[in-house]
Amino acid sequence: MNSAVKDKAICTVDSIYALPDGQRAELIDGQIYNIAPPMRIHQRLINRLSQVITNYIDAKHGECEVYPAPFAVFLNADNKTYVEPDISVICDKNKLDDRGCNGAPDWVIEIISPSTERMDYGIKLFKYHSAGVREYWIVNPLNRTVNVFDFENNEKTGQYSFDVDITSCICKELRIRITNLLS
Repeated sequence: MNSAVKDKAICTVDSIYALPDGQRAELIDGQIYNIAPPMRIHQRLINRLSQVITNYIDAKHGECEVYPAPFAVFLNADNKTYVEPDISVICDKNKLDDRGCNGAPDWVIEIISPSTERMDYGIKLFKYHSAGVREYWIVNPLNRTVNVFDFENNEKTGQYSFDVDITSCICKELRIRITNLLS
């Protein structure tokens, strides 16, 4: 995502839907941020993580649903904040409609690239926490680390290497070793 603000005027979700076909952007507090095309490793991680989480939920006969980007999240259920997390896990089906998710997903995973690092570690970290996301992962393929934030219990659980098992905060039995997803 290009961290440069496109326009200083306060925008709404209508501004996002008015963008030319194929142009992706997010809206945070009325400011539009363009989204750059992701790298191949970024897409591979989205696909593999979504698959692992979906398989776990299905095996446990869980109610949560997994949505990889692009998937619309109206984070504050208003028309001034619209994001497309790389992966959204939503357990409250009342938040879902044909447009996307209205309110905070339970678990959000962002896979950073050089152009998204500031947004994912800064603005989005704050927005996800204040909106009520229960768990937030920042996956950094450049330094092969994952930061896990347990917002439900109001703590950062740690930074992990791709080479160790990482346990989800809300899916306690789910363990993911990122290195295994890349082989």
